[in-house]
Amino acid sequence: MTRFRTTTMVLAAAAMFALTAAPAQAAPGDVTTTCASTMTPEGYVDVSWGYSASCGTQNFNPNIKQIKQLTGLPIGTVVQACGSTYYPAGWTATSSYYSSSCVAWPNSGFNNNAWTLKRVS
Repeated sequence: MTRFRTTTMVLAAAAMFALTAAPAQAAPGDVTTTCASTMTPEGYVDVSWGYSASCGTQNFNPNIKQIKQLTGLPIGTVVQACGSTYYPAGWTATSSYYSSSCVAWPNSGFNNNAWTLKRVS
């Protein structure tokens, strides 16, 4: 029984690390999922929020996010991003709007929470 418990704890820790580790060697435009407690790395933007029991909370508040690698995308590229992070230099917001997939905080209302971004330099 002790061995089973130890194995379960090791597997749970490995799953948690897989969700919280920063993406390594992501290609431009790649999307990865991470726990919300992890800072969005430079060159990335949040593209959606959700809930997963693997990130350790018992309520159903958003606790995971998908992040997209913008570094290396060509000039003129247009992407949709959540307003929960700042966009990198060389990008500009062309519009803002409400998106249900960008609700990062409970009871945040229906205010604009997302951007259309365009790479300008």
